[in-house]
Parts: sequence; C-alpha cells; structure tokens
Amino acid sequence: MLQISHLRCFVTVATELHFGRAAQRLNMTQAPLSRQIQALEHTLGLSLFFRDRRAVQLTPAGVGFLPEARDILLRCELAMIAARRAAKGEAGTVRLGFIAAARFKVFPVIVSEASKSLSSINIELKEISTLEQQEALVSKRIDLGLIRPDKFNREIETVCVLREPFVLAVHTSNPLSWRENISVMDLHQQPFIMYSPSEGRYSFEILSGIFRTKNIEPDYVQYLYQTHTILSLVDIGMGSALVPESAQHTKTDNVVFRQVDLGNAQVELHLAWRKGEIDPVTLKFKSFVLEHFPARDS
Repeated sequence: MLQISHLRCFVTVATELHFGRAAQRLNMTQAPLSRQIQALEHTLGLSLFFRDRRAVQLTPAGVGFLPEARDILLRCELAMIAARRAAKGEAGTVRLGFIAAARFKVFPVIVSEASKSLSSINIELKEISTLEQQEALVSKRIDLGLIRPDKFNREIETVCVLREPFVLAVHTSNPLSWRENISVMDLHQQPFIMYSPSEGRYSFEILSGIFRTKNIEPDYVQYLYQTHTILSLVDIGMGSALVPESAQHTKTDNVVFRQVDLGNAQVELHLAWRKGEIDPVTLKFKSFVLEHFPARDS
C-alpha cells in the first residue's frame, strides 16, 4: 500500500541523489530509508533508481514519478493546513440567511467587513423570510440568520443586534412631507400602506397596536411584506407608511422620510443560530457579527 512516508523518502532521495544525505535530512539511518524505497518500488512494480557504489540516478520511471510525488506531498500539506484552519473556524463556508430589511444597515457591514477580516470563509447568502429561516436553521440548510423577533422554535437561540425607531415615509406631494413636527394622529383616515398581518406580522402587530391605543384608523390601501415594496408604492403616491429608520438608505425619487412620535416603539433585528452549535466556522462568524453589532438587551 502506498504511504505518504514512502513518497517523502522518495522525494528526498531523488532530490539529494545520495542515500546518506537523504537519511540525514529525514533524521533516520540508511537501512530503514532503503526499506522505504524498496517498499515503494514493490508497490509500484518498478524501479525508481539506478544504484551503484558511485552514484544514485533516477530511472525514467523515477523521473516521471517525481513531480507527481511532489504534488501529492504538497496537496497533503495544504490539506492538513486547511483542516487545522477549519478546526479553528478560520476557513470554510457559512450559510447566512437574512430578511430583506437587513440589507439596509446590518447586511452591508457584515458582508463588507467579512471580506476583509474573514477572507478564507466563504459566505453563502440566502434572502428568505423569518419563518423560512427558522425552518432552514432547524433543518441545517443555513447556519445563521438575520431575522425579526417571533415565536422562535425551541431549537433556536437569538440575540438582538439592531434596534431602531420607525420613520414616516411620505410622497413629496403629501402635505405631511412639508412639516417638521408630525404626530401619529396625523395618519388618521389617511391612505396608508401597512405590513402584512401574516408575512409581516412582527411590524404589523407593533403598528396596529399603536393605532388601537391611539384610536387611529388609517385608510389601509395595501398590505405588503417587504419594506422596499412598500416604499415603491409610497414613491408613486399611493399612501404613506411607517418603516424602519434604516430604510432611508433606499433610493427613491419621490419619497421623503420624517420623524414621528411613536413613544418607545422600535423594530428589532436578531441574529439566530441553532442551540448547541459546535461548528467552528459558524461560531467564528457569529462572534464576528456580534463584534460589529454587539448584543442589545431586549
């Protein structure tokens, strides 16, 4: 059977063309070195060296075998390095799920900084909903997720990495766009684009709770899930909307953003992972995210 030690001995002898010097480089005596070469030749069924009292030369078979043997040894060395780095979480692949709203602030920073600090870790990105991410985490189709708070699966742990207020997105032709001080009462019976009570349940429940408390009844013209889709409707004048503050980074032609007093209402983004996660690369990337977005108390 071909062994790595056989190849290492062969390459050393082929380089030195002298059994004595090769044995010294390998920290062994000539007798066991000769046995290693003989074992390799027996495995291959051919001679690799011409030997006499004055010189050692490679046979044609040895000449052909040498570059391949060197390549195998190099690949073995690289494989060991890769394994050690992966064991330390320094190299490998992490599958990161994220909701669309994470693109406004957290996601760009993570991807940009990871390309500099964790260049040996390949990031596979998957834009999917909070519910889909929970299912993907449990089934091990993703390793980490950026999600909204929800009724989490017991197999998942999360920590808040971003907390931000809502802002009012209005069309430039809307009189509210010209005002500095806007009250949530100003939205009463006004055309309003709301988050979906199913896919956008988290934001829907926060905002609808505020409206109920204040006895405000906006004129709901559409219920949508994605913030960027909501803003596209604001952009064509269908109504106003309350969106996360970071959504102001979205490029629109006819939308302005205004502060509005909603009390302590804020929207959160959480980093999620499987309970008991032991994969070094996942844990390394998790720590990296928390370095840039420290955990916030709920």
